[in-house]
Amino acid sequence: MGVGPAAHLAGSVEPCKIYGSVYLEMDPRRANSCFAVVYMEPEQAFADVLVFNETNKLFADKAGLWSPAENREFADYVLFVTTDRSRADFAIHYTKVRSFAGCKQ
Repeated sequence: MGVGPAAHLAGSVEPCKIYGSVYLEMDPRRANSCFAVVYMEPEQAFADVLVFNETNKLFADKAGLWSPAENREFADYVLFVTTDRSRADFAIHYTKVRSFAGCKQ
């Protein structure tokens, strides 16, 4: 499970290893219990990971293939969404094309 432990060293999050069911937490009061902090990058060119929303969790088996979890308890990873790029561990951009999904690092 990707939820614990919440404390991680700066730069230790590897966004290329995140796939499966993902819950995006928006409540700042729960930020400390999240696996990582993510920024929703509006420009594809500046994102670290291109994400494709998989409707079936079984197909979310590679980097960038995420299946949205309806609640944090059933997610493989819980990520806090920030509006400040400088506070994020990495940035994502959603793509509509499955073959474009993946890590850009």
